[in-house]
Amino acid sequence: MSGARSTSAKPAGRGGAAPGMLWHAAWALATAAAMAGLSLQGLRIGPELLALAAGGAAAIAGALLSTLGPAGRTAAILMWGAAGAVAAHLTGGTAGPLAAWCLAPAAAATAFRARETLALGAAVSLAAAAVTALDGALMTLPQADAAAAPWLGLLSLGTVTLGFAWGLVDLQGSVARDQRRTARAADIIAILEAQPLLLAVLDRAGRVLTAAGAPVGGHEPRSLEGRSLGHLVAEADLPALAGALHEAARDGRASVYLARADDADSPFELTVRQAGDGRLVAALRDAREQFARERRLEAERVTAEQQNAGKSRFLANMSHELRTPLNAIMGFSDIMRQRLFGPLGDRYAEYAELIHESGTHLLELINDVLDMSKIEAERFELHIETFDARDAISAVLRLMRGQADRAGVHLRGVLPIAALPADADKRAVKQIALNLISNSLKFTPRGGSVTVTVQGDGDTLELVVADTGVGIARDDLARLGRPFEQVGEAEKRTEGTGLGLSLVRAFARLHGGEMSVESEVGQGTTVTVRLPVLVEKPAGQQPLRRKV
Repeated sequence: MSGARSTSAKPAGRGGAAPGMLWHAAWALATAAAMAGLSLQGLRIGPELLALAAGGAAAIAGALLSTLGPAGRTAAILMWGAAGAVAAHLTGGTAGPLAAWCLAPAAAATAFRARETLALGAAVSLAAAAVTALDGALMTLPQADAAAAPWLGLLSLGTVTLGFAWGLVDLQGSVARDQRRTARAADIIAILEAQPLLLAVLDRAGRVLTAAGAPVGGHEPRSLEGRSLGHLVAEADLPALAGALHEAARDGRASVYLARADDADSPFELTVRQAGDGRLVAALRDAREQFARERRLEAERVTAEQQNAGKSRFLANMSHELRTPLNAIMGFSDIMRQRLFGPLGDRYAEYAELIHESGTHLLELINDVLDMSKIEAERFELHIETFDARDAISAVLRLMRGQADRAGVHLRGVLPIAALPADADKRAVKQIALNLISNSLKFTPRGGSVTVTVQGDGDTLELVVADTGVGIARDDLARLGRPFEQVGEAEKRTEGTGLGLSLVRAFARLHGGEMSVESEVGQGTTVTVRLPVLVEKPAGQQPLRRKV
């Protein structure tokens, strides 16, 4: 992409300033040292010192001009051409000791590490040499002092030779760095061209400034440059494209799915980011496979939901149909158990009792399945009424007292003295308490206790059932409350369907509430149900409790 190429030229331009300044400073010091040495040897001010001063002045001016960019480097090279010609003119021309300084412009050009200045340096050096030769042919030039001439010749050859060496070595390093940078830029461009996205730099209106990568909609990246992204998008999605560009310019990023102009069923995904300078960077990805996968997953989800709804309807209908003959069985077994139509043998009476108990247990299971299937099928209707929540919980406690006594578990209730008027489904509230207490009794060993606490908190009815049972492992807590999911000992699992806590959670959610479970193995379990059903804040309940 053009942005990668444009940045590679900048470091060379900035990097030439410091080496150029050092090169000129070294030249100026060498010239100053030569002038001082010749002065100490008694050389008076004459053409020789004036020639050295011209070279020193050019070196100082070149150091300053090196910081001014390309224009300053050009001026420095031209100044070196003039200084070299003047120094050679003052010391005998092309045959004089400072004739080599005519090559100073070329040496200075190498010090700037800018390839574009090399040709200028060579041309200025050639011009300086030509002017010096012409001067020698047309006029009589001053001659350098015989004693100073060898030193001047050594100075000119040393500065030019070392100047070329320094500049060329530095230039070679710069060229090697540029080559590495160019190779890296080429690698990056190759990667951009080969990757599966279309990457583009846009202006705020959505016009492509430069592009690279994979074709989109039959358009090669280079063919998109100078054109708007809008011609790739279906007409109906043009407002969405404009919105994404506006959002990216405002918020820094945006992403949208757009239908292609040539195939509305083959969309692509556009992701846009801010790039600074009022430009945007866009990535376009062919989203056909993703859309096909999403449509397939959506179809599978709908099918699964339909199958689940069908299963729930079947369970609801089946449970309803099973209850009718089961009620008849329980009714007849109850008549036999109570001997309403005469005496019955002890063995038959025992059988009637077993039939009644089994039927009652089976009816409870069927009712649980029926309630859960109705909830899953979204056919369960709450029958809201106003009642005292204490009465519903007290009824459940009285019902479960016998089971607790038979299990050898101490069951107690802690209820407020003040009324807890609630707008809720009374049967569902009782079912919540019944399931929680039954679960706690099942997993609490003989001699343990189950405590049921009821309290109000603003408009929230809070029911807490805490036991001293075996507790629940941390890994099992995550599964607790799912339909037909059972935890605990194997012999305990066979006593139910695993719907108790899932029904509690479902009834709580139907009332807009929640259920939470805290447990530790060997320390017992505490289940808390919070229902926002209280119609008014109960008065005088905070410290007062009554035990049931």
